[in-house]
Amino acid sequence: MPKTYQNPRYPYRRSADQDSGADAAHHPVVIVGAGLVGLAAAVDLAQQGIATVVLDDDDTVSFGSRAICFAKRSLEILDRLGLGSQLQAKGVTWNKGKVFWRGSMIYDFDLLPEGGHRWPAFINLQQYYAEEWLVERARETGLVDLRWKNRVVAVDPGESGAALEIDTPDGAYKLTCDYLLAADGARSTVRRTLDLDFSGQVFRDRFLICDVVMKADFPSERWFWFDPPFHPGQSALLHRQPDNVWRIDLQLGWDADPEEEKRPERVMPRLKAMLGEDVDFEIDWVSVYTFQCRRLERFRHGRIFFIGDSAHQVSPFGARGGNGGLQDSDNLCWKLAAVLKGEAAERLLDSYDAERIPAADENILNSTRSTDFITPKNAISQAFRDATLELAADYPFARQLVNSGRLSRPATLAGSALLTMPEAAQPGLPVGAPCADAPLTRGNERTWLLQLLSGGFFGLHYRGAGAAPENEDHVARLAEAEPKLPVLTIRSPDAAAGDRETAWVDSEGLFAERYGAGPGSFYLVRPDQHLAGRWPALQAEAVSAAMAKSLALP
Repeated sequence: MPKTYQNPRYPYRRSADQDSGADAAHHPVVIVGAGLVGLAAAVDLAQQGIATVVLDDDDTVSFGSRAICFAKRSLEILDRLGLGSQLQAKGVTWNKGKVFWRGSMIYDFDLLPEGGHRWPAFINLQQYYAEEWLVERARETGLVDLRWKNRVVAVDPGESGAALEIDTPDGAYKLTCDYLLAADGARSTVRRTLDLDFSGQVFRDRFLICDVVMKADFPSERWFWFDPPFHPGQSALLHRQPDNVWRIDLQLGWDADPEEEKRPERVMPRLKAMLGEDVDFEIDWVSVYTFQCRRLERFRHGRIFFIGDSAHQVSPFGARGGNGGLQDSDNLCWKLAAVLKGEAAERLLDSYDAERIPAADENILNSTRSTDFITPKNAISQAFRDATLELAADYPFARQLVNSGRLSRPATLAGSALLTMPEAAQPGLPVGAPCADAPLTRGNERTWLLQLLSGGFFGLHYRGAGAAPENEDHVARLAEAEPKLPVLTIRSPDAAAGDRETAWVDSEGLFAERYGAGPGSFYLVRPDQHLAGRWPALQAEAVSAAMAKSLALP
């Protein structure tokens, strides 16, 4: 097999904690698992001034491309963690896709047809690149103690934290911590040690997943086939990745032997049938996976939190696994940092379950529906699917019923007790949704809204033409009541500039359009860039109350 990527090997280093004697060393936060989600959590906490110890039983990043489709929301999160320029430089951008049935394309689609966005709908990138860059970012922070070849063998939960037993190449040692984040994947040692199990569904089907190295002129799009001539009666998927690597998924059926199907003599004929006998290609990585849609009953267990695949598993169609895990980390880390710094009540951490379990259930529901459509379980389901595909070629209504994987979308935290809901329905971005990006200008400067919203809570004050004079009074009152709340002023192009203009201009009108902003509108944004509250006109006392509510303060 060719080597398009050489896994780095990180050295094992003996920790000073191993020489601490009979008493176990103590740390505020320990993260188990240095994969995509665990590393993202460590960097996120470090950027908020929180030191962590990260334990991993291996000495490298992921083998194989694994999660390759980074959705727009994940790109925004990773950009905030410092990976934006690398993602743009290396990743393969895509917004469009095609759906085929048998020998014909039945329709195409565009996931981001409008302009005015910094990030595309998706960037394809092998997971090992993202993990390697996160390792580098973790080192740069100076607050992440990455310990390779440190295998957790036991976890003892307590009311005030957790105790861990860790095995290393030169002996075992113990640690205690105030908070433990389990990011150790689908086969989580922490979960198994606590005797916790998933509830949900394992589907009776398997897919072959292959990374193929070839030079091809296919566009950077998502192509999905139902019952193609090269793989009759099954489904197939094609994605482009960097380094001339192409991801190919081929449905195998439940009776397929996973180990047998990974053998080159079984894989090559399938790929040649799809790509053609004359196409020059090589296999870079191969695996077989089983559809699963399951989760833990609770993600918080005292001082232990499960994030990513350790908390939930979904079938891969829709790219909801890795993207969902990054949203877990994004949701938890600002709350944990606020509690550790004494800025929030400890009960704030209960909202991790309240906000992320509904999001996981939404992912599981969409993934289950995709799986049922892709792999019909009986003759009636098969007939419905085939009729839908036949109609989809000519009728747009039928295309809404075709489900080759409802692609990952960010969670809207409707119903969260941390949110301050408006008294009446308002146009534009709903409370609980992640902030929509928009281009802004100031003189010769040009930036993006989300690049300005980093590091904590933010207020967004829209100054349109005709704003009531008392708005400025409330701006001053809010600054006095909440001196640590930065307020970003955005004005409409037709609003008069101040004598000392510091406002950013909504020069294309996209902020006003996406947020439903009117003269004097105000928005409160959480550290994870979800909208915590909104008001048609700024009310300083209401914003202060919403801030306290967001932090679970009395």
